[in-house]
Amino acid sequence: MRRLELIAAVLTLIGVPVGMALTGGTVEGVMTGTLAVTLALLVLFARRWPLVITIVSVLCVAGQRGSDLLGAGWAWPATAAFVLLVLDGRLRAAIITAGATLVYGLQWDAFVDLEHGQGWAVTHVGAEALYLAAVLAAATAYRNNVRWRSELTARLAADEHEREQTARRRRAEERVEIARDLHDVVSHTLAVVGVHLNVAIDAFDDDRAEARQALRLAQEVRNRAMLDLRALVEVLRDGSWTDQPAGELSGLERLAEQVRGAGLEVSVTEDGDRQDVPAPVATAVYRVVQEALTNTVRHAGADSIAVRLHYRPTEVRVEVIDDGRGSAGPEGAGHGIAGMRERVAALGGSLTIASEHGFAVRATIPMSR
Repeated sequence: MRRLELIAAVLTLIGVPVGMALTGGTVEGVMTGTLAVTLALLVLFARRWPLVITIVSVLCVAGQRGSDLLGAGWAWPATAAFVLLVLDGRLRAAIITAGATLVYGLQWDAFVDLEHGQGWAVTHVGAEALYLAAVLAAATAYRNNVRWRSELTARLAADEHEREQTARRRRAEERVEIARDLHDVVSHTLAVVGVHLNVAIDAFDDDRAEARQALRLAQEVRNRAMLDLRALVEVLRDGSWTDQPAGELSGLERLAEQVRGAGLEVSVTEDGDRQDVPAPVATAVYRVVQEALTNTVRHAGADSIAVRLHYRPTEVRVEVIDDGRGSAGPEGAGHGIAGMRERVAALGGSLTIASEHGFAVRATIPMSR
């Protein structure tokens, strides 16, 4: 037994005697109670046979009314049955059943039962018609609201599934991009190291100093490549890579110029030698600065932005601070801030975001892990 039918049965059991007392329709108290119990029991089966239960209910009411066991009401005692019929999606059937019942009741009160007169019949049946119209309208509105919420839930679930599928495709594309970068790093390193080894071999007998210099250069290239490869492999394991071309540190000034074109003052300060920064770290630094500048332009309402880069032997520190209103949009909104966090974390670094008389983004990325 569903909860809705049980609630409708209880309301019928209480509402019919109360309604009859208020409208003066109680002629025989026992028969009014019997009608209430009968209609309540019928409602319990309305979900399975809604139209049949509605017709049987109004026939029970009409039977007692025609036998002078009730003094008022033709269709309203079966309100619960009408509501369940509408909730089953059969509004037209409910309107036809209610209309036929009220027409029959009007004919009876006006031309068969002449105790009250035609004016009384029109008034009471008209009031009952207005009551039923309001009930059917309310039931229809409730059903439409439930359907809308169900459709919205289903649409959200479908959108979530689509986002998951998109994320899977994105991760696959990201891994292909990393594979390309790995190929470029390895092939470039092997080619350069091969050149220096050939020089060392040719000069080994004639010029030992030149040979040592060539081997030293080969070792430096090898060390740099190992840092790049280690960072790329860690990113590959985590599955967080950008599907856009890697940004170079030399392009930071170009980013600043673009933001200046939007009317903001941008200063870029670099401390240390950026030539020793591995490619994956440089890419992460570029993306953090890019996203921070973008957020400031879009949300912060700032006038100036300060970008500070500190290159150290073991790490790179990035600071992007503006003088805006202290918020660059909700941190959980969109993918920009989450993308910065993932990209920095993939390289073993950390990122913090704070409001300090403006909006501040700070990231620390190690050179190697």
